[in-house]
Amino acid sequence: MEKRANAVTFKGSPLTLIGPQLKAGDQAPDFAVVNGSLEVVNIGKTPAKARMFSVVPSLDTPVCSEQTKRFDKEISALKDKVAVYTVSLDMPFAQKRFCTAENIASVQSLSDIHNGSFGKSYGVLIEGLPIPLLSRAIFVVDKGGKITYCEYVPEVAQHPNYDKAIEALKAVAG
Repeated sequence: MEKRANAVTFKGSPLTLIGPQLKAGDQAPDFAVVNGSLEVVNIGKTPAKARMFSVVPSLDTPVCSEQTKRFDKEISALKDKVAVYTVSLDMPFAQKRFCTAENIASVQSLSDIHNGSFGKSYGVLIEGLPIPLLSRAIFVVDKGGKITYCEYVPEVAQHPNYDKAIEALKAVAG
C-alpha cells in the first residue's frame, strides 16, 4: 500500500497518509463502509448522481462538527440532485447520535470502521496515531463515477474550502 510521508500536518506535526493521492479526472475507487443501519455500502450502492464525500477525523470535534453542519445546510436546497456523505472512523452509533442531536437531515453518515477501505482507497488514512483517524478531505464524484473535485486539507485541524466544494457539487448536479 502506498504511503505519502508528510502529506498533511496535525497541529503542525507532519503525518503520513496511507493510500494514493487522488485527483480530478480519476475514477472514484470502490470502498466498503457501514451506514447507520449497519449495512455495508460501496460506491455502487450510492446513487448514480452527483455525490460528495466529506471526510472528517471525528464528528465529536469542533471543526468536523461544523463541516458536517455547514454542508447539511448548504446542500439542503439541492434536494434529490445530490447525495452527500460524511465519512469518518466513528462508530455508526456515534454518527447517528450526532446527526440526531444536530438535526442533520441532508447529509448521510458512513463509518469506515468496517475495514478502513475508504481511508486506504482515497488516501486519507492517517498512519502513526494512537488510534486510527481519517484526514480531512472532500471528494466530489459525478454520476459516472469520476472524481471532479478533490481537496486534501493540508492541516487536519483546519476547515476545507466550503465554497469551492459546493460550487463543484453544483456543477455536476446539473
